[in-house]
Amino acid sequence: MEHCRTLLELFPHAVVAGVLIAAVCAALGVYVILKRIVFIGVALAESAACGIALAMTSGVPPFIGAAALTLGVGLGLSRPYESGRLPRDALLGVIFVAAAALSILLVSKAGLGLEEIRGLLYGDLVLARPGDLLVCVAVLVPAALVLLIFRRPVLYSFLDREVALLLGIKAACWEILFFAVLALTVAAAARVAGAMLVFAYLVVAPAAALLLSRRLAVVLRLAVGVAVTCTLLGLYLALAWDLPANQLIVALMCLCLALVAAGKYLRRLFQPVK
Repeated sequence: MEHCRTLLELFPHAVVAGVLIAAVCAALGVYVILKRIVFIGVALAESAACGIALAMTSGVPPFIGAAALTLGVGLGLSRPYESGRLPRDALLGVIFVAAAALSILLVSKAGLGLEEIRGLLYGDLVLARPGDLLVCVAVLVPAALVLLIFRRPVLYSFLDREVALLLGIKAACWEILFFAVLALTVAAAARVAGAMLVFAYLVVAPAAALLLSRRLAVVLRLAVGVAVTCTLLGLYLALAWDLPANQLIVALMCLCLALVAAGKYLRRLFQPVK
């Protein structure tokens, strides 16, 4: 209880921002996995870091730089690539390495130390400030509402584009909307939580939820529950054990996924043959 009180007293913005980022990114991650574009999360997170670096060198607010570049990349990736020569995964890899390299190059001569550069570009959830929390609330709350209200047409567009068109659903428009929401969410979250943690929220927690259920409503609740629980537990244990919070949260989510996968395997192994 003492560590809980200390955590809430010393890092209240980290707790609120962590819960909000975990919930929204995990919910978006369910659609990311269903669309089979899991690496878009890390590509967008690195693009956000590059946008922050551009903002630092040009004197504009970090979120503006991150949002502008990430939104541009997200909208560019929203177009279908199935019929092109270059698959989407290859393009995501190029974006990832280019953004990661450019981020470091842009700030390499800014007179900052390695740890300062890492903190500015990749964030640390424990160090969330009031301004970071305001940005998260302003971006992530509307994103969650859009996802909640329009979840069905987005899902139909992702799962079967041809059937969606037959039903009168404008799949291209819904995909553009989803990618725009995802890009802005990653831009806001990556500045606070960092690329690795945002990527884990988008992939690991939804993967565990999809192993437990096939119903979308249940999967969304489970993904959010796993992400938020691991975030709160990770922040608590990071304070109690003096460990890096971001990495500990990621480790807890991976452990949760491993336990779920092991449970599913053992259930199939010992299930009686009909």
